[in-house]
Amino acid sequence: MNNLTKMKILKPANEVFEAFVNPSKIGGFWFSSSSERWEQGKKITVRYDEYNARLDINILQIEVNKKIIFQWGANGEERTVTITFYEPDHMNTLIEVKEEGFKINENDFVIEILDNKEGWVFMLTCLKAYLEFGITQLRSALVKD
Repeated sequence: MNNLTKMKILKPANEVFEAFVNPSKIGGFWFSSSSERWEQGKKITVRYDEYNARLDINILQIEVNKKIIFQWGANGEERTVTITFYEPDHMNTLIEVKEEGFKINENDFVIEILDNKEGWVFMLTCLKAYLEFGITQLRSALVKD
């Protein structure tokens, strides 16, 4: 099973792509920090300071301004995330996030997939606010009980 989320960002693909791979920009909309620039073959440590969380991600593939593929999750439970950037014109980017590899039982499926969708929609909304309006305060606003 996979989960697909899409959003239109009113910025060129190179700006949207750079927001993900540049450690000085990712804190404006997603993680608090990134250990280094995202490049193919690297293991990157990202942090959510607000939640006292740290996570390693493995960058599997990078196509500049077009695609990022990475894996994250505990051993044996890794999921693959593909972020694709489509630029229909030089002023807009359609960003598509697909997460694959859910290994959950039937009882937890709906909750897990909805929780996952909520996370991607929130991250993309924060990205839109950051790139289009310079808003950086949304990133840590999602409260999970």
